[in-house]
Amino acid sequence: MAPLLVLAVVTALTRLLGWVTGNAWLDSWPHSTALGLAAMFALTASAHFIQPKRDGLIAMVPTMFPNAAAMVTLTGVLEIAGAVGLLLPPFPRIAAVALFLLLLIMFPANVRAAREDVGVKTMPLPLRTVVQVIFLGATALVALG
Repeated sequence: MAPLLVLAVVTALTRLLGWVTGNAWLDSWPHSTALGLAAMFALTASAHFIQPKRDGLIAMVPTMFPNAAAMVTLTGVLEIAGAVGLLLPPFPRIAAVALFLLLLIMFPANVRAAREDVGVKTMPLPLRTVVQVIFLGATALVALG
């Protein structure tokens, strides 16, 4: 739930800051959402490298994938790269598309965690699915914005 909270708070605060200061760039849903997503992905990427969350994420990787630890490291690096891309003027749309795809690719791990009671279990699968749709919507907003 913390990633959703970070996304919502950072997006809302940056949008409010843009409105209050008259900064047209921040007073834009796609731009403020890009900042919210960058903060969210920086938070979620940290779990890929810090214990005990790392071990929980490794346990979630579907067994069809070899070297679950390497997969967790790779996805953490991709989340960091996506977060940075969201902040660099030429890349937010490309980063948002890449993060959209990454969210889709990683979702089966969340399904496995819920169904098999392994790894990081933050919320029941129906609620996790709704949150995933919100994350996908936010990345789509930035990609299309």
